[in-house]
Amino acid sequence: MNKVYEVINNNYLISTDTKKISVQIVYEYLSTESYWAKDISFSTVQKSISNSMCFGLFYKNSQIGFARVVTDKATFAYLADVFIIAEHRNKGLGKWLIKTIHTHPDLQDLRRWMLVTKDAHNLYTQFGWSSITEEQYRRIMQKHNTDVYKKQ
Repeated sequence: MNKVYEVINNNYLISTDTKKISVQIVYEYLSTESYWAKDISFSTVQKSISNSMCFGLFYKNSQIGFARVVTDKATFAYLADVFIIAEHRNKGLGKWLIKTIHTHPDLQDLRRWMLVTKDAHNLYTQFGWSSITEEQYRRIMQKHNTDVYKKQ
């Protein structure tokens, strides 16, 4: 069993305790507000949370943000599904969430981190992330099913 990791800042809490994470809140955000997971099913969100290292962001016990990491905790991590609900944006919470993820004891000394973003490059570059160069891009391959959630 993984040890729960928590960080508190005033009335905010970041926790890896999946019992605290509301699958319903994550599902609602991803399926209706995100550009990357529109129409995702509840069962798919539930399965992704069960099989990832998750970070819930809470304000006075209400969930207001989320991120998950798919990792072997030794060499590689993929950061996914990062969000802060609209009412709590522009307060530095996204930076705090990413910093907390990067400092998690189980995510140290990894050879490679990856993520995909359309609009948050400025956030991630503050933490040492960089866009893939053209030469590096030729090494990366993907199998991307853009319509997978429409079939569910």
